[in-house]
Amino acid sequence: MPAAFDEMTGTGTLASGSARQPYGGLADWIAAQPLEALQRKRTDAESVFRRTGITFAVYGDPKSAERLIPFDIIPRIIAANEWRRLSTGIEQRVRALNAFMHDIYHRQEILKAGRIPEELIINNSAFVPEMLGVNPALGIYSHIIGIDLVRTSENEFYVLEDNTRTPSGVSYMLENRETMMQLFPELFAANRVAPVDTYPEDLLKTLVSVAPSNLDDDPVIAVLTPGLYNSAYYEHSFLADQMGAELVEAYDLVVLDGALQMKTTQGLRRVDVLYRRVDDDYLDPLVFRPDSLLGVPGLFDVYRAGRVTIVNAPGAGIADDKAIYSYIPQIIEFYLGQQPILKNVPTYNCRNASDLTYVLEHMAELVVKEVHGSGGYGMLVGPAATKAEVEAFRDKVKANPNNYIAQPTLALSTCPTLVDGGLAPRHLDLRPFVLIGDKVRLTPGGLTRVALREGSLVVNSSQGGGTKDTWILQD
Repeated sequence: MPAAFDEMTGTGTLASGSARQPYGGLADWIAAQPLEALQRKRTDAESVFRRTGITFAVYGDPKSAERLIPFDIIPRIIAANEWRRLSTGIEQRVRALNAFMHDIYHRQEILKAGRIPEELIINNSAFVPEMLGVNPALGIYSHIIGIDLVRTSENEFYVLEDNTRTPSGVSYMLENRETMMQLFPELFAANRVAPVDTYPEDLLKTLVSVAPSNLDDDPVIAVLTPGLYNSAYYEHSFLADQMGAELVEAYDLVVLDGALQMKTTQGLRRVDVLYRRVDDDYLDPLVFRPDSLLGVPGLFDVYRAGRVTIVNAPGAGIADDKAIYSYIPQIIEFYLGQQPILKNVPTYNCRNASDLTYVLEHMAELVVKEVHGSGGYGMLVGPAATKAEVEAFRDKVKANPNNYIAQPTLALSTCPTLVDGGLAPRHLDLRPFVLIGDKVRLTPGGLTRVALREGSLVVNSSQGGGTKDTWILQD
């Protein structure tokens, strides 16, 4: 695997060469800081996060139901010209993804044209046939999307995956920035960093814009959470509070008189837009899982009638299925008539016989993923795995090849990160958050996730990763 591109130096090592232009001021500042001072600031940041209650839950871990996400105080910086290209490519991608979803649930022209195998859609567990013919507000299915980007050894950004269901992490982006501004005001005074604190306002504008069109008054917004023990509950409550929206669970809601109603101390109140953080299967026990206690009986009928907007729409997961991912370049060309601005990572689809043969023969060199996996689970990083782990995973792929894709092991870029012994390069990715309603709103920044273990390429918080503040420099 080639040497990783280091975002501060461009050379792959911290000691060689001068800093790249975006990092010039930060590099000079770091050089003037004693290690002890940086470590004290890291402790201060942890205290801020602990006081604020910024935690996440790890499912299946009986020792620690909630943890602090490790936060690194050395920011990741992206130049203004780099961001302009990224933002243009992201907007192109999310427009194509929504056009694809509308087509899949209506005329299915892309299937008729033979650009995507029909069975890849119809037999896909993320496909929701109940959405066929349903017309969501403004024709938008995924209003909130997180696009995961990686930078490779060639200093080029690639899209690693698209998160079109219920992407999480935006609260950490916002809290990371607020913490950094508290701890290092001098750095912000010396650098023109684009603000991210407009995200809650932009989210509210987006939700209002997709409310049912026949309302006589301002739309009522509610955030539906599975509850206190969900891994992202902090984010649910944070966003509801920032928007001035109601935070509700299923028992707070009822369908009555053809509308979704919220129970309040003053009686029932209509809900017009439901920002759900509950998976499709649990939304409505009358349509999906009958044993669900997280959803609202009758919700889907109200939605289908256009009397409430669900954000993101049921069935939006078809666009972030990892088997569909390999077809995104064709999807962009089919719906927009354009070539992709941002590249996909080359992908082997194990449902194809030739790809499966290659993957089975080269598994120790590849990253192999479940098509519905997330959070770093259900995957094999071949070069970091033992022979026994590779063989066990090979058996899984043989047993159900349709459930897996594989990609080359990328040399993800690194950024200086404060570890116990000082500064060291650690691999990272970037999740910008884009909102789609009456317009596309892209926050200039995102959640940078960093693999804190030396040599690790897995950045997910559930797998020991941390986060950094992401600075987009302004011209």
